[in-house]
Formats: sequence, structure tokens, C-alpha cells
Amino acid sequence: MIFRLDERLIFPKPDLAEPDGLLAVGGDLSTERLLLAYQNGIFPWYSDDTPILWYSPHERFVLYPHELKVSKSMRQVLRSGKLRVTVDTCFNDVITACSTAPREGQDGTWIVPDMIAAYNRLHLEGYAHSVEVWQNDELVGGLYGVHVGDVFCGESMFSRVSNASKTALIHLCHTGLYKLVDCQVHTGHLESMGARMISREQYMDVLLNNLV
Repeated sequence: MIFRLDERLIFPKPDLAEPDGLLAVGGDLSTERLLLAYQNGIFPWYSDDTPILWYSPHERFVLYPHELKVSKSMRQVLRSGKLRVTVDTCFNDVITACSTAPREGQDGTWIVPDMIAAYNRLHLEGYAHSVEVWQNDELVGGLYGVHVGDVFCGESMFSRVSNASKTALIHLCHTGLYKLVDCQVHTGHLESMGARMISREQYMDVLLNNLV
């Protein structure tokens, strides 16, 4: 059963989600609703031709920063100094770049204009953050997401030159601010860096024990 949300700030229990993770439909993208969603292991994921869809997957693809794997070649890239990293200097540029980045096996984007506006509000209120990667003063990669206590819920990343998104993720893990990075969607290159699947129960245990 998929729940239809109304103006009330409530969500059904995450374990009531469908096999594909779909939990609810409708509602809005207000800061209050988004924060409540993330605090309960739920996130919005939809497209221009659908209503707002809310998901809580049965398994989560995550990266524990202490399990991060950095290859020898990637260490050389980091030492070269060719890529410069900043944090929260141009959030809108990062989310906009993520919205237009091509995705293998995917048409269009879930980062629709309403999502961009909503996450910009989250950023201005201190809940959403971006990591930017620069080459010769040009933005060439980055990522953005929402922090929930000691968990960073990664939303998307982009890369215009080799290793730019990896550099952003490594920087995020090395900040020491997070016990878990929620990567949401499986990719081979994230798996090669140490990301792995955990159950919803394991994810919620980390999430609820690290809310601050």
C-alpha cells in the first residue's frame, strides 16, 4: 500500500515501503518535511511527469568513511595538487551541474527545478552542503547532500574531468564529520571505493543513534 500525504507533517513507517522502496506520494518539499523525511530514512525521488514520490529502500548503499579505499593512482592525483577542493562556496552551481550530468541507463533527471529550489533553501538554512572541485579556477566536479546528525545523505555528484567526483567524496570522508555516507544508488566506482549494501534496519540504527 502506497500512502498519500496531505498537509500534515507525517510519514508512514519506513518498513511499510513497497519492494522497490516506494513509501508515499504527494506532500511538498518544505524544509520541515524534507528534514522529517531524512530523519526517518526517507528521501524524495521523482521526475517532472510524476507527483512527489518518497522512498525508503529495503537496502541502502553506503560508505563508512573509515572503510574508504583510495587507490595508489588516486593518491597520486590528490598529491599532484591539480584539483582544488572547497566546501559550500557555490551550492547552486553544484546542484545545477548534477541535474544536467548524464547518467548511464537513465533518461532525464530527478533533480527537477522544484528540487533545486528546495535544496537551495536547505542549504541556506544550514542543512544541505556541497563539496566543489576546481581545476584552473573552473568548477569541474562536486557533490551535494543533506546532513542528519553524523550521517551525510549524498544526493548526487558530477564530474567533468577524470577523478573530480572521487576527489570530492574523499574530501567529504576525510573531514571526520560523518560516521556514514548514504550513497543511495549503487555504482561500480563507489563500490570500488568501499561502499556496500546494508539493510534498512542497520541504516536506521546508525541514523537514529547519531541524531544531534
